Amino acid sequence: MPNGHAQTLWGRIAPSRRTVPTRLERWDTPDNDFLEVHRLDAPMNAPVGTPHVLLLHGLEGSIHSHYAQGLLTEMRRRGWSADLLIWRSCGTEPNRARRFYHSGETGDLALTLARITLERPYTPLAVAGVSLGGNILLKYLGERGDDSRATIAAAAAVSVPFDLAQGSDNINRGFSKLYQKYFLDSLKRKAIEKQSRYSDLPDPARINSIESLRSFDDTITAPLHGFRDAIDYYAQSSSMQYLHQITVDTLLLSALDDPFLPPEVLTEVSHIAKRNPHLTVDFPRRGGHAGFVGGRNPFRPLYYLERRVGDFLSQKFAALDQGHTKP
Repeated sequence: MPNGHAQTLWGRIAPSRRTVPTRLERWDTPDNDFLEVHRLDAPMNAPVGTPHVLLLHGLEGSIHSHYAQGLLTEMRRRGWSADLLIWRSCGTEPNRARRFYHSGETGDLALTLARITLERPYTPLAVAGVSLGGNILLKYLGERGDDSRATIAAAAAVSVPFDLAQGSDNINRGFSKLYQKYFLDSLKRKAIEKQSRYSDLPDPARINSIESLRSFDDTITAPLHGFRDAIDYYAQSSSMQYLHQITVDTLLLSALDDPFLPPEVLTEVSHIAKRNPHLTVDFPRRGGHAGFVGGRNPFRPLYYLERRVGDFLSQKFAALDQGHTKP
């Protein structure tokens, strides 16, 4: 792939991958809403203690996102079980509550982890998040600090928008506006549908007039979720400020040519990570946003993202197993 845009767009133009078979479950939430979870079972002959991985998708992602299918394929190849948590409003039907999801909302992740831990008390558990899902994951790990180590053996965060303000500005420039339009079209459709059920939200004409993600966050995301404005939302939700508090071994995988984020942000993240031994930084020169396509044959591409995440988690699971079996 010649540049970050090609890497980013490859997932949409590449030959489609075979869909991994999963079971869809709907879990009720305390606020009379629901979460959708796509579940990949371990093989029938899998031993007790087979690792389990919770996957978190990005902005307006779903079970059909190329990286979600890629990671599920990798989990299945390794003989692990996995769950893909679908953020509210990204599932098979609109969520019931007035709220949506956003980059700093860690409550649904906590709820999901609590249920998985209850179901699998003796199963090694890891979490992998992509883009917005990675930001939520890192914020959660930082908020919980040492407490997160009781349930999570390892984590991986891919193509994270560590600084949401700089990310929203960057995606509003040049060719990156193409991605912004894609997200906005989807977000505005959902906001208009939501307004038909909650009339106190901004009217459809105002929603349709929104022309940037920052404006959408100012108009919809921030007030709907208790923030003063987009600036306040970005300041409270950006994961960079939580990195120094993370105590779970975590892979940070991002590309320097990610069109969603200025490379200077990754330089700052690298400096922070040097002071935290639990953070492993992998920032290759190329990869785009959740792309990381390699190989020489376009009909048989190699996806570094899923292999790197799988290798990192496997290493941590193996170390955990060795620690438990020492005399």
